[in-house]
Amino acid sequence: MFQNLDHFLKSWEFEASSTQKLLNILTDESLKQEITSQNWNLGSIAWHTVTAIHIITSNTNLTFEAPTNDFPVPTSAQFIAENYYQSSNAFVKALKTQWTDHTLKERIEFIGQQIPNGSLLLFLIQHQTHHRGQMTVLMRQAGLTVPGIYGPSKEEWAKFGMNAPQ
Repeated sequence: MFQNLDHFLKSWEFEASSTQKLLNILTDESLKQEITSQNWNLGSIAWHTVTAIHIITSNTNLTFEAPTNDFPVPTSAQFIAENYYQSSNAFVKALKTQWTDHTLKERIEFIGQQIPNGSLLLFLIQHQTHHRGQMTVLMRQAGLTVPGIYGPSKEEWAKFGMNAPQ
């Protein structure tokens, strides 16, 4: 649980920039990449990562402009990346102007539980990280180069003439 807004904002800055880095690499064609027809494809997961910012925070008193519908999924990778950028920035601005450290302790209803807003913000980051991992698998299957997030990717290790740790 985040105890102060500044700590969350610093964490979000890194996590959002990592997500943006992935979304900026997507192509319109790669959005169709899927594991099976019963699972979301890369475009659905990428768009859900955009909409989840507002969806997850919708039970709070935060107000900001961002997409809220997972469907229909856009067919433009650039549109998805641009909407993530705008949504993330609007979310950060709302936090900075509408919340204080005290707000993080206020409890809200979320998925059938009463949780503090600070826990909700942690969930938002974890949720985004989860979907970012799914996207990297599908990106590799689509033939895209995956950038490092928490360290070099295998492609980045190869640039240095090194093998990625196993």
